[in-house]
Amino acid sequence: MEISQNSESNITQQIDEAFVNKIDPHLIEMAVAQTLQFAEQPEQSLTVVITDNEAVRQLNQQFRGIDSATDVLSFANEADPDFPGVEPDYLGDIIIAYPFAEAQALAAGHAPMNEVILLVIHGTLHLLGYDHDTPDLEAEMWDIQRQILTAVEGRK
Repeated sequence: MEISQNSESNITQQIDEAFVNKIDPHLIEMAVAQTLQFAEQPEQSLTVVITDNEAVRQLNQQFRGIDSATDVLSFANEADPDFPGVEPDYLGDIIIAYPFAEAQALAAGHAPMNEVILLVIHGTLHLLGYDHDTPDLEAEMWDIQRQILTAVEGRK
């Protein structure tokens, strides 16, 4: 696993060796930065993990009770009696299953890295408190994702 953190950034990236050559860390950083800027919280920090379907399946089973892989999981840094030392500027962790994302990208007809960027934006929005559990909230979140994705695409 490759772990990187730009000294000027508040984003830590952990990328499994199998996917290092398929991921552009600069684009991940840009997607997070644009999302945090949109939310007017650029000082926040988080971690993005790019891993395989099995690791995500295990996390999905452990924390959501769903025994299958998914494209992205977000774990917010929230107060917990078992872990009282919550860092106020740390939003949490985003876990992306690269093979799942790659399959989605191929089905949609776009590049896998574009799908990863979308999932990074999506996961960051979840950490910021956005959700899509009702039609209105889904429409709002999808609109925000499109705006941020357009901004990231314009800066590539």
